[in-house]
Amino acid sequence: MRLRDKVTLVTGAASGFGEAMASLFAAEGASVLVVDIDGSAAEEVASTISTLGHTAQAFEADVTKRTAIAAAIEQAEIAFGPLDTLVNNAGIAQANKSMLEVGEADFDRIFEVNVKAIYLAALEAVPRFRRHGGGCILNTSSTAAISPRPGLTWYNASKGAVNTLTKSMAVELAPDNIRVNAVCPVIGETGLLETFMGKPDSPETRAPYIAGIPLGRMSKPIDVARAALYLVSDEAEFITGVTLEVDGGRCV
Repeated sequence: MRLRDKVTLVTGAASGFGEAMASLFAAEGASVLVVDIDGSAAEEVASTISTLGHTAQAFEADVTKRTAIAAAIEQAEIAFGPLDTLVNNAGIAQANKSMLEVGEADFDRIFEVNVKAIYLAALEAVPRFRRHGGGCILNTSSTAAISPRPGLTWYNASKGAVNTLTKSMAVELAPDNIRVNAVCPVIGETGLLETFMGKPDSPETRAPYIAGIPLGRMSKPIDVARAALYLVSDEAEFITGVTLEVDGGRCV
């Protein structure tokens, strides 16, 4: 098992990419705290993982609140032991529309969830990692940070910030043996798909997006989870500051 005895916290883990990461990490031997703002959905994911004979526990938390993420990390360490890996996966989409039509409250929420939450999690996790002698942080970014589409300007900007802070954190925290990387999925088959497209999901509305992906399909949660598994495993012990495109060639 590639994550045997690792203690991992995954935010936004009740669905989509986060659920796939939590499930795969647990299958690979990690003890996983399934963190989500939707507590009942988090319980369902943790229960499913446990039913399969793996180790997981649910925790309801709003990652934009420092006290909530602090409580989540504390619970992970009470339940499983010192935290090894923090996955900042929770994110929010922007409705596909003109940049000038996005309200200020929506703009603030996008940056609060997609960017500030990583800052708050770092404030709580990094001191613990330093005390433990190291750790691993993985951020979920997006191809929007690298090859942005129109209609998603402020979301694109938030993910651009994720890529930059991932690299900056990696350099600053390297002396503490803390690795920081990010995965950058292309548009995927998750609950946020219709928000990104700005239209109901159908083969016709998917077609223009798939046309821009050389491998001929959208990403799936398991694609992202497999890439994430490598980055948080000991196999990647010399890899930090990477923003890995999981995109079927979209950004080439």
